[in-house]
Amino acid sequence: MRFDIISCQPDLLDSPFSHSILKRAQQKNLVEIHIHDLRKYAVNKHGQIDDYAFGGGAGMVMMIEPIDKCISALKAERNYDAVIYMTPDGQTLNQSIVNQFSLLQNIIIICGHYKGVDERVRQQFVTHEISIGDYVLSGGELGAAVLTDAIIRIIPGVLNDESSALTDSFQDGLLAPPVYTRPAEYKGLQVPEILLSGDAPKIEQWRFEQAIERTKQRRPDLLDG
Repeated sequence: MRFDIISCQPDLLDSPFSHSILKRAQQKNLVEIHIHDLRKYAVNKHGQIDDYAFGGGAGMVMMIEPIDKCISALKAERNYDAVIYMTPDGQTLNQSIVNQFSLLQNIIIICGHYKGVDERVRQQFVTHEISIGDYVLSGGELGAAVLTDAIIRIIPGVLNDESSALTDSFQDGLLAPPVYTRPAEYKGLQVPEILLSGDAPKIEQWRFEQAIERTKQRRPDLLDG
């Protein structure tokens, strides 16, 4: 699977993709992550990629020309299944969306900045608009890292134990149940006896019941319907 991420602040993405699971996924050749500096496609020698908004108002707007040049160069080399724009007014990211994206092969992600992109970018190139929450960040880079991480970790072969991703919160519409590890007792705090019983069917039933209870308490909206 390949990700091409377009950013005017590419250095912000160095760390998230250089460590832990995402680094190992690239080393295993399960994914490719390419960061493209939008300023290489600037409209002039000064590296300009933004301009004032028509009609006035505070803030700058990312221009269509540099984005068009970058996307056109990428599409000249391969076909893309999705062009995603990270924006606060996009569809809120959830596990179902992540699962759908994980089935694709080539994805472009556009990181917004300033007051966003010229609306014609959204009309002409973007196939999906995604938000990671109802708040505004300085740019789309952190959102792009969140989206990419969420997709990559469920690609077969990325995690050492593939069943781990299938038991994460939201995969079955529920929050994950509580988990414990050694020691079985710590300063008077005990691990539930059922988890020490070795009775796999009863343990699974306990976990299911705990997942439902936790979801009722913390995210009852997930149980609607």
